[in-house]
Amino acid sequence: MDPHLIEEFYEALERVSGFIYPNEVELQWSVLIVLYPYITGLVAGAFILASLVRVFNVRAMAPAYRLSLLTSLAFLLVAPMPLNAHLGRPERAYEILVTPNPTSAMAMFGFVYLWYLTIVLLLELWFDYRKDIVTLSKTKPAPLRWFYKILTLGVDNLSPRALELDDKIGRAITVVGIPSAVLLHGYVGFIFGSIKAIPWWSTALMPIIFLFSAMVSGIAAVMVIYMFSCWLRGEQVVGKRMDCVDTIARYLLVALVVSFSLEALEMIQKSYEAEEHYDITVVMLEGMLYLSMLVVQVFLGSIVPMLLLGFARIARVHERVRKAVYAISSLLILLGVLAMRWNVVIGGQFVSKSFRGLTTYKLGIAGREGLLSAAIIMVLPFVILAVLVKLFPPWQKEGPDSGEAGL
Repeated sequence: MDPHLIEEFYEALERVSGFIYPNEVELQWSVLIVLYPYITGLVAGAFILASLVRVFNVRAMAPAYRLSLLTSLAFLLVAPMPLNAHLGRPERAYEILVTPNPTSAMAMFGFVYLWYLTIVLLLELWFDYRKDIVTLSKTKPAPLRWFYKILTLGVDNLSPRALELDDKIGRAITVVGIPSAVLLHGYVGFIFGSIKAIPWWSTALMPIIFLFSAMVSGIAAVMVIYMFSCWLRGEQVVGKRMDCVDTIARYLLVALVVSFSLEALEMIQKSYEAEEHYDITVVMLEGMLYLSMLVVQVFLGSIVPMLLLGFARIARVHERVRKAVYAISSLLILLGVLAMRWNVVIGGQFVSKSFRGLTTYKLGIAGREGLLSAAIIMVLPFVILAVLVKLFPPWQKEGPDSGEAGL
């Protein structure tokens, strides 16, 4: 037998029997739990981008306002699916609502989710689209006409006073929605930050890091979707559309710098403290997490996009070059944030409780928690978004150079 195989066998045996506990051989949280904070981050980031238009009056981003709301809704509808798929008995998930446990941060997610879905996002979309829904209920053929008629909820008053009231209520809901979006994703970081058994997670900065990385990923996702939708419709990103993309890129750069700085601050603090788990963390960065963290998350997902966006901002390059830079940067950012979620969820579980060895994780292809299931869950929001855009066009009021879509 190959002596190298024998050596690897004994190393693996020593790692399992001598350095980690029996219940650490298999990781409890898999790729589905990686997707959960990633998807909720896209929800919160897209909504915060929309709030810049509605609350802070950033009119340049008005063409992407409605698309941001629909993107947030599409991903929000899928957000619980990774958790339900991860559960051994997903049909019992409703029990967190029937028998609530206020002392459990995980159990309270159901209430946070329902608040954000019904009170914030659906209400804001209804008040924003009410005029369009009433119009469609009178112009569309059956059975679509009946569908829109139900959505009017019997309110078909389109007087200027009624529309003005819709706008005021919509703005009020958006104001409430901003802290709700912060709570939705900050709570995810709170869950990880409050787990004392894993030192990588147990830090007060974790909720803040998750929140800003969510803003970065949501803004990047909306930019890519908006540019892609314009291409699908055969419309050039010029004029006010280009102003919209430039403005989104400016906010994306600011959010990325803040997010990267917070992550760097956390790593510097851990390096300075150099607690007992620090040595094994360094070993992981040099080996198991070298590619996913140092290469993908830090270099490709943060440093390269910052340089590209900064170059496009300072050099005043041609519009065609800027659009390419924005698209590439946004895709790299989305990849980097996904890698960050992977490194936190999976990487945090690699460290054994004894701090003397490392566990392992092998991602399967099929199965309930395999790569195929994860890919289906990630594709599903885009399918839902395509249906929502078909039913509620976010750009129907947008002329060739208009920036007042839906506002």
